Amino acid sequence: MKLCINYLHLILCTALLAMPVKGQESITLAACYEWAHTNYPLIRQYELIDQTEQYNLSNAGKGWLPQLAVQAKATYQSDVTKLPFDAERFSTIMPDLSIPTLNRNQYQVVAELSQTVWDGGAIHASREWVQAGAAADRKQLESDLYALNDRVNQLYFGCLLQDELLRQNALLQRELHIMLDRLRAMMDNGMANLSDCEKMEAELLNTRQRETELKANRAAYGRMLGILINRPLGDSVYLIVPSMPGKPLSSALSTGINRPELQVLDMKSALLGIQHKQVTAGLMPRVGVFVQGGYGRPGLNMLENSFEPFYVAGLRISWNMGALYTLKNDRRKIEVNRRLIDVQRETFLFNTRLQAIQQHAEVRKMAELLETDDEIVRLRTSIKKATEAKLANGVISVTDLIREINAEDQAKQTVATHRMQQLMSVYHYMYTTNNNP
Repeated sequence: MKLCINYLHLILCTALLAMPVKGQESITLAACYEWAHTNYPLIRQYELIDQTEQYNLSNAGKGWLPQLAVQAKATYQSDVTKLPFDAERFSTIMPDLSIPTLNRNQYQVVAELSQTVWDGGAIHASREWVQAGAAADRKQLESDLYALNDRVNQLYFGCLLQDELLRQNALLQRELHIMLDRLRAMMDNGMANLSDCEKMEAELLNTRQRETELKANRAAYGRMLGILINRPLGDSVYLIVPSMPGKPLSSALSTGINRPELQVLDMKSALLGIQHKQVTAGLMPRVGVFVQGGYGRPGLNMLENSFEPFYVAGLRISWNMGALYTLKNDRRKIEVNRRLIDVQRETFLFNTRLQAIQQHAEVRKMAELLETDDEIVRLRTSIKKATEAKLANGVISVTDLIREINAEDQAKQTVATHRMQQLMSVYHYMYTTNNNP
């Protein structure tokens, strides 16, 4: 009867160990994902990308603003404009007429105000390029941050596995305590000797050493996870075991891979389309209006040898035909880059699908192992109970009982490890495909 009460106490303690106590903070895996992203220094690049995009868009839009240019020059000419006749002979005919002689030193200051009327779509393409480039940078940053999820998975499930092993270790210690108490009672009745109790005490010390190792591993995982999410994970923090997806994982693979890296490649393809527009815009003529105002010697009247103000207004059309020389090569380069992106996409999908298939097989393997794990534990428990009865009857030694207790504990540890490995494999699979079944 006493033994049954002890086992009942053992089961109740196991249930209590697996549940958070009052006052403990509960943390989920999803919350760790969010905190890791927020804490990671790379997250600050979002703000920098937004600022850079606004500055570049503002600069591109200012291409429609009037442009002011100021130019000044002072020159000395080897010759100047002259009338095509002899000035001395002409002066004898018309003595009152003065024919000016231009100075070889000439000066001019000109300010020109121009306004673009049509640029062939260059400014619009430039704004699209800025926006698409910023979007691609955001997707690249999102892809870099997504890789944090895998690191969180490793540390989070590492903590959970150590917690499971510690709980199993605590159960083993309690069971060894119970057996030690029984042996001491048997020794008082002359049914056991001191060496039997010492063997059990030695095994209990071995279990406590194992507990020390597990606690050290748990503390290391907890410290690394705490640094990653920028939150202390002390004894008052309880990590909630994630739920197992209800739908089969094969549905996630059938829906395709949805990783951020693919979205980055899509944005790069969109950039190539905008680059094609820029190449086309470079072939178009430019139309604008302008007005010039200046002051110099001579002015617009080349025969007036004095400083005079002047202005010129008009319509300007420019068309650079030199872009035709490189048009085909520019478009071919764009097409080559597009094919490179397609190759990168196919390579990424190929490797990711292989990884997903391997992880899916790992999940199925763990599920099959768990089907027999429970039966192994049941058999080991039955064998251990039979060994306890034999020990009580003096048929076997304490060493035989310790061996069966360790075999049962190893079977239970294997169950706990396989369950956590199965769950970890599921979430690794979900990370690889970025699809929740």
